[in-house]
Amino acid sequence: MVTTPELWVLLSFVLFVALLVYYKIPPKVVKALDDRAEQIRSELDEAHRLREEAKSILADYQRKRLDAEKEAQDIVATAQRDAQAYAEEQRKVVTETLQRRMRLAEEKISRAEEQAVHDIRSRAADVAISAAEIVIARQLKGESAKNLVEKCVKDVGTKLN
Repeated sequence: MVTTPELWVLLSFVLFVALLVYYKIPPKVVKALDDRAEQIRSELDEAHRLREEAKSILADYQRKRLDAEKEAQDIVATAQRDAQAYAEEQRKVVTETLQRRMRLAEEKISRAEEQAVHDIRSRAADVAISAAEIVIARQLKGESAKNLVEKCVKDVGTKLN
């Protein structure tokens, strides 16, 4: 029986287990396994905490992105309203400018017409005076004609102006 390999394997195994118990290896192994389990649990808790923090940060950035998009839309809407108001104001300014220029042009035309009428009246008076002078000079002779023409020229000049 001493020569059977099974016996020696059994004795080696028993001796191995006895040595393990003698040197208190099982409690150390259990403690090492418990420590490792605790470390893994701690790492899992840390990973879970980091995951929750990442979710929170992601939600925060998504909210900020939505806020930024809304703000951008508000800015665009404000810019469009401002542009429309500016365009309307410029249309009004251009319209007022055109009306003012039209009014100035009409006044200029009116003054030119008045000046033309005045020039025509003045020219007509000069022509009438010249014609009257010629007619009177042909019909009246001498010093009395000359005096009459001078008197009429003075009277016409004062009455027309």
